[in-house]
Amino acid sequence: MNMTMIQQFDLLIEGKVSPALSGKYFDCVNPSNGEVFARLADAGAVDVEMAISAARLSFDHGRWPQLSAAERGKYLLKIGESVRAHAKELADLECRSTGKTIKHATFIDVPACAESFEYFGNAHNLLAGETVSAQAPVLSTGEREPVGVVAAIIPWNYPLIMAAWKLAPALLAGNAVVLKPSHYACVSVMALAKIIAEAGLPKGAVNIISSSRVDAGKELIASPQVDMVSFTGSTNTGESVMAAAAKGVKKLTLELGGKSPNIVFADCDMEAALGGTMSAIFMNQGQMCTAGSRLLVEDGIYNEFVEKLVARTRSLRIGPAESFETEFGPLVNAAHRNSVLKFIEKGAREGAKIACGGKIPSGLDPKGAYLEPAIFINARNDMAIAQEEVFGPVLCVVPFSSIEQAIHIANDSKYGLAAMIWTKDLVKANAVARRLRCGTVWINTYGAFLNEVGFGGYKQSGFGRELGKEGVFEYTQSKHIAIDQTPGGRSLVTNWF
Repeated sequence: MNMTMIQQFDLLIEGKVSPALSGKYFDCVNPSNGEVFARLADAGAVDVEMAISAARLSFDHGRWPQLSAAERGKYLLKIGESVRAHAKELADLECRSTGKTIKHATFIDVPACAESFEYFGNAHNLLAGETVSAQAPVLSTGEREPVGVVAAIIPWNYPLIMAAWKLAPALLAGNAVVLKPSHYACVSVMALAKIIAEAGLPKGAVNIISSSRVDAGKELIASPQVDMVSFTGSTNTGESVMAAAAKGVKKLTLELGGKSPNIVFADCDMEAALGGTMSAIFMNQGQMCTAGSRLLVEDGIYNEFVEKLVARTRSLRIGPAESFETEFGPLVNAAHRNSVLKFIEKGAREGAKIACGGKIPSGLDPKGAYLEPAIFINARNDMAIAQEEVFGPVLCVVPFSSIEQAIHIANDSKYGLAAMIWTKDLVKANAVARRLRCGTVWINTYGAFLNEVGFGGYKQSGFGRELGKEGVFEYTQSKHIAIDQTPGGRSLVTNWF
């Protein structure tokens, strides 16, 4: 191995990019070929504490929260501009780190990251105070103030996008942030740390730490200097985060797992529904919290739809993520692939029929984490593969015969993150959408995440919202200021005793 090709990335603490105090690094492996391509500074407990202290000092005594929202927005715009300037580098790192195709990283992840910083950079009016209509002679105003020090913890499937979704609104609101990405696939985020350092924010406003230690996240959550935790990840981990945050009565937002229903009615545009269904489950190799992993197809088109879907799935070009010819790359690592394979084995034991895929493909680098996308047909909604989040390219197809049955099956889940509906009848689509117990419903599309609109879940998919006005407000506290304007300056209460 040519060691000179291995890039090295350090921590961002108090405005400086520097190694961990221990000098230790951990490896990042390319899931396309199993080779180490980057080394990341491995933050120890002291590094984590330094990052928290830097954020605390920045918020309590620094300039960042004292700047106007418009002034803070200018820094976000600068970051967004720099993300675009480094687009090729960031896309390459995202691709080699996560296994997502270079096409995906180039045309979705990097632009979406930049757009989030740009949108919130221009969204300072969301934080404008308001005069509240109240009974005279009181003049009431409502203000939004930052929470304080925010610990933001993100997963490995969309590192750049998740980093932007948390950093941009939290910073616009005036908070100081400590961001900890997953130790899997976080190289692009540590490259983003360099970009943020160069943007010149007041030191300590943003701190980004990489660590191979599970305890790093726990240390962030437990710290009495942290005021809020914003977590995106699995529901099981979210439960632990919620319990830990409760000890300090910290403000908390959770964006957790999903088992999203994709409802295809007989009156759909079949070509659109087929393409949308493929994207909803096989984009990013199915490693998405919003993946349409439960496909509900109306009886009248079930056989035809499934036949076409299976044929398209079998034709997908599986290969190394770095190739623009590749349509379906490797999973994030071999361990995760093994977890997905166990779900596939479980589905077969439960009696669902594998129509295609579910095996390790031949002819590719054996050190890569490759897996054929799998489709189970004639599945039941009570099966584990229909109820548990696989977080991989595994689709279970369930037939339905009526609108009521489709709604019942769709809602029969502990999750409630997203749903898709395919039909030409928009009156029906809207009626069904309003009865689905989830935070986002896409009609005749998939994955339309808008910076202008809040995103989040119901039930065990979490609470709180990312993006939009709601997303900014999550990182604020509301304050009421009341000014008595009684003529003469003496209200009734001043003469009570």
